[in-house]
Amino acid sequence: MRDLFTMWGNTRMVVLTAICASLYAAILIPFKVIPLIPGVTEFRPANAVPIVCSLMFGPAAAWGSGFGNFIGDFFGGMGPGSLFGFLGNFFYGLIPYKLWGALSSREPVPRGPLSWLLLAYVILLSSTVCGVTIGWGLNLLGFLPFSVLASIIVTNNSVVALVLSPLLLRALYPRVKGSGLHYTDLLEGRALSAGRARLWGVLLLSLGAFGGLAWGELISLGTVKLRLIQELGMTTATGAFDVGLGMLPAIALIVLGLALL
Repeated sequence: MRDLFTMWGNTRMVVLTAICASLYAAILIPFKVIPLIPGVTEFRPANAVPIVCSLMFGPAAAWGSGFGNFIGDFFGGMGPGSLFGFLGNFFYGLIPYKLWGALSSREPVPRGPLSWLLLAYVILLSSTVCGVTIGWGLNLLGFLPFSVLASIIVTNNSVVALVLSPLLLRALYPRVKGSGLHYTDLLEGRALSAGRARLWGVLLLSLGAFGGLAWGELISLGTVKLRLIQELGMTTATGAFDVGLGMLPAIALIVLGLALL
């Protein structure tokens, strides 16, 4: 995780962050007129950008995705939920390069069945973490139920990225790598976790993401009742405290998993 901060000492990485943010925002903004949930989320063809940029530019894409989404919110409805939007999209741009690096030493350009499956898993896991984070945050604020928002974000992100990312990687990755702009060429001496730690990171991240999505749906739909919340009289119509507190273990697993990658 240290590369998220050391990259700010590299001028090229800072420039790549600005490019990622600008590109993401530029594609997001025109589609604000096609809302899926007005003022919250919309059809987003730009969702392939964080995945592709992450696999090419590493930590620059994580910051660029967060800032790019934040800029896009200026044109679609800025509010307290934008902070969770920043965090969710930051994770969305962070996970692909971390996860791919933990699972494979090959280039992230799908050429065979195994690389296709790995890329699909990277996209699905990244999309799920993004949806879980934003869905948890906005339900905690009492804006929208987790069961609605998280599902829409995961589906929206996954479908677009699964279709466009392989095509973009085939076209762009060899050129970026050949020009010396790949993050591994720019960040020399990157600290990598030990193999066993990275494996634990993948397992914890996957459990927090997929388990958290299922657990959040059950709490949000009222299928699971948290007795402590009821006994404390903190139950609300929006389920803000139920989801907000009930999802904390899943969020903790996601953060811990990322720290180990």
